[in-house]
Amino acid sequence: MIFYEPGIKETDWSATDVVRGVDGVERRWVYLHYFKAGQPTLNWLDPSFAAQRLVIGDAARLGTLGASMLRLDANGFLGIERNEDGTVWSEGHPLSEVGNRLIAGMVRKVGGFTFQELNLAVDDIARMAKGGPDLSYDFVTRPAYQYALVTGDTEFLRLMLGIMRDYEIDPGSLIHALQNHDELTLELVHFWFLHHDDRFQFQGREWGGAALRGQIRSVMYDRLTGQNAPYNLRFTENGVASTTLSIAAATLGITDLNLLSGEDRQKLQQLHLLLVAYNAFQPGVFALSGWDLVGALPLPAQSVEHLLADGDTRWIHRGAYDLMNVNPEAEQSASGLPKATALYGPISEQVRNPHSFVGQLRAMLRVRRDYKIFMAQQIDVPEVKSPGLLVMLHELPDNLGKQVTVINFGADPVDELVNLAHTGPGRFLNMFTSQIEGDLQGPGVMPIRLDGYAWKSYLIIG
Repeated sequence: MIFYEPGIKETDWSATDVVRGVDGVERRWVYLHYFKAGQPTLNWLDPSFAAQRLVIGDAARLGTLGASMLRLDANGFLGIERNEDGTVWSEGHPLSEVGNRLIAGMVRKVGGFTFQELNLAVDDIARMAKGGPDLSYDFVTRPAYQYALVTGDTEFLRLMLGIMRDYEIDPGSLIHALQNHDELTLELVHFWFLHHDDRFQFQGREWGGAALRGQIRSVMYDRLTGQNAPYNLRFTENGVASTTLSIAAATLGITDLNLLSGEDRQKLQQLHLLLVAYNAFQPGVFALSGWDLVGALPLPAQSVEHLLADGDTRWIHRGAYDLMNVNPEAEQSASGLPKATALYGPISEQVRNPHSFVGQLRAMLRVRRDYKIFMAQQIDVPEVKSPGLLVMLHELPDNLGKQVTVINFGADPVDELVNLAHTGPGRFLNMFTSQIEGDLQGPGVMPIRLDGYAWKSYLIIG
């Protein structure tokens, strides 16, 4: 079953303590929970329609609560049904699709919008989005861009971007995010539930979906946990508890976060901004967390040992932080969560320094806003020769032209010619400096030169 963990979650059934009902009768209630105990699963298959009425009633109150957005979490698991062979059918159940459309439609009626946090196969994500949630969390490329950073190789990332195109998922419909409250998921569901026997080209040979999933997971667990990165922890069987900076640290081969030099800190910030560039310089919604803004490192496991007792290692990357330096002497939050080590410090100090993380982030978001990159259409992710190189070509709205995001996920410099589809002769302008940096060599052939772990955003001028 999903989230199975020996000794902790061996069944999806639990029972309450004794509860005295309004009729005076004492009972214990046995209930199904697809996630943790204490989170009962509503019966979306019941003909009373009670689950749908309950959730839609809550959704319709968005306006009175002063909110305009509703997250549909794990919305692919609404319909749970036992098959004749004893297995459970949940992922992509047709009644989940119906339920999602009802909820999302009601939210739109009251002037709000929804996004789905759904980690399923790409075809399931695409199907659930049709007529349902307005946006989807980018579970498709998040583990892939982390893999690109850790290995310095973008082939798996380009494979996932290609699969997105195959299933007609517009990057503009996705929420492209850095760290969130959950782990870095390595479930790679697309290659497990529906496509474990399908064939995929990777590293010069053909892989079955299950074998490819196993290879990616093996590399990531090896690089991001254990003796290579003891500050990160595995989360159940499907992910890594980490902050964005602790993934960058593992990439650089740093094993002790207590011994960071000034050069280490600069390099970590550089890798962090590179991941910002990947997520922010493509169509869609860009998201990052307070942990990203302050440059949080994971908490020592012993400092939250009581919270890890049930196996939830994610508490190490949920340390407290003080965005505006309101209480600099505090060592923990009001709820007792230890304060994380923050490499960048509060944003109230960072904004004074244009070279700080927040200072450079502001410049990046300004370009993203001015050129309306968030509204663009992705028209090409060309093949490249350099392992670390990723190139994304976008058509900007309002006749602003074509934009190219070029990122070097590797430590070695890049110098190559890349063929861009749908472009003719012209020049390319650096969107940050407003300087012309070169000419296209023939129709759509762009020379790209990047240092290690570097990126640029260009406007093609005819």
